[in-house]
Amino acid sequence: MNTISDRLLGWILTVGGLLGGVAAFVLVVEKIALLRDPSYTPSCSINPILSCGSVMSTPQAAAFGFPNPLLGVALFPLVVATGVAVLGGVRLPRWWWLGLQAGTLLGVVFVHWLIVQSLYRIGALCPYCMVVWIVTIVMFSGTTLRNIGHGVLPFPDAWRAPVAALHTAIPVAWLLVLTALIGQAFWTYWRTLL
Repeated sequence: MNTISDRLLGWILTVGGLLGGVAAFVLVVEKIALLRDPSYTPSCSINPILSCGSVMSTPQAAAFGFPNPLLGVALFPLVVATGVAVLGGVRLPRWWWLGLQAGTLLGVVFVHWLIVQSLYRIGALCPYCMVVWIVTIVMFSGTTLRNIGHGVLPFPDAWRAPVAALHTAIPVAWLLVLTALIGQAFWTYWRTLL
């Protein structure tokens, strides 16, 4: 059956978890600097649209009562550990894969809520947040397709192989749609740069 391999998913989880963890850590450091000095301009505040400072100062940046990046600092290392274990040949139990599926599902739902908030409520993009968006989407896609292909998730047998074979097309299409939404939401600004 043509499916995403555990080895490929191990790399996706390891690299994605590292990138997401670094982005979350940098956001925590920037948030602390902003709390210490409200006039501080975060390193990721590049222009009126690419502006971490604008995003960090909103209620959405602390959706659960604490800065959102703390979730990434706590959870991305778990994803990295899973990726490294898979790369090392560890055979993880079904419950672990279901837990990873649930975690990446919650992550991708939260990320999409943040995307909507950034594009249509806040009106600014945080570059480090966008790294987290991308890796979360890719890790969710990879985990889901791996779990479909390996029978971890209930899925009609006739559809299992064709869906799992789309392991590259699905996240690429998803990210292209996201890119188009970003382009559309900020088109009046992007136009001034042309």
